[in-house]
Amino acid sequence: MPAGSLRDVSNLVGVPTVGMIGGGQLARMTHQAGIGLGVRFEVLAEGPDVSAAQVARYVTVGDYRDLRTLQDFAAGCDVVTFDHEHVPTEHLHRMVDAGVTVRPGPDALVYAQDKGAMRERLGALGVPCPRTRPVADIADLDVAAKELGGWPLVLKTTRGGYDGKGVWVVDDPAAAEATEVFSAGIPVIAEERVDFARELSAIVARSPSGQAIAYPVVESVQRDGVCHEVIAPAPGLPEHLALQAQGIALQVAGELGVIGILAVELFETRDGRILVNELAMRPHNTGHWSIDGAVTSQFENHLRAVLDLPLGSSRPRAPWTVMVNILGGEYPDMHKGLLHCLARDPGLRVHLYGKEVRPGRKVGHVTAFGDDLDVVRERARHAAAYLTGEIDE
Repeated sequence: MPAGSLRDVSNLVGVPTVGMIGGGQLARMTHQAGIGLGVRFEVLAEGPDVSAAQVARYVTVGDYRDLRTLQDFAAGCDVVTFDHEHVPTEHLHRMVDAGVTVRPGPDALVYAQDKGAMRERLGALGVPCPRTRPVADIADLDVAAKELGGWPLVLKTTRGGYDGKGVWVVDDPAAAEATEVFSAGIPVIAEERVDFARELSAIVARSPSGQAIAYPVVESVQRDGVCHEVIAPAPGLPEHLALQAQGIALQVAGELGVIGILAVELFETRDGRILVNELAMRPHNTGHWSIDGAVTSQFENHLRAVLDLPLGSSRPRAPWTVMVNILGGEYPDMHKGLLHCLARDPGLRVHLYGKEVRPGRKVGHVTAFGDDLDVVRERARHAAAYLTGEIDE
């Protein structure tokens, strides 16, 4: 709906307005979490039919890259937060200078926006990361390989990448030249190819008052660079590594001044180390399990944090929770599959995002929880496979 079309509706005294930039599924689920808190939730959406715009009452359709649009949107909000990290950093500084409360602020968010800045800052803090080096062009790669332990290398654009986009694993300069890595005019970093056993995620929430909580460390299973499955807690993770991962996430949140949710994506190496791969300063796919599997979801704690309310318990509701993403395939009718999945498993939780089904697109997720990991995992995998048409029984 047009900007300001419902802002003349009278509001309850003292009810805060949270504005979220971006109208994807993260905004949709954050809006859902805010209903119980009585929060007035506004969305700056990319279009009138995106995921959050279908369910939120107060929607502005506009371009998050346009400063005037951002300023007009923020004028009706007590605090502004994010569904994604792509808002230009300089725009956020202008908003903060004008008195807008932005959480997380641009001085923190830049480290989720710019991988080069993130690696440099974490290195200065002594946080364990893969060895990294900026590279200017193809000719620079042989020098990088010598410094980083040899080929293959992982090449990343410093800005704009997500879900495997903007990341390439290359075996030599010829393979790098065949990619688009240097064609976009965005700075590039090279990283060592880490010999990792699995990927983990440590999610924490931090409020302006300094209160912080940590969720259990989870295992994240990737397919084609996209998160496919999350197991909470990470099975078989030694306690000292789980505590180290949570400690790293809490340290980073505190040192960078993060307000809200911080997700730290990690490698568990085969020689027993923990290395930081990526940062996200918003609710994160690896935390979706918490909607049904934790006392307080990541979405509610994100809202509590940006409003400086006391944070909720991150304690799991069951010994095991498994979340499996539903990725679009050749089966467009998700709701038709609900009859089978919900009848087969009344304890299953299904979350559909109202998105058009396209191959590889995240259109929902399913969550199962219980006492037996093998049973819980089979329940979640079966439902996701049925809803995408991979199986028919």
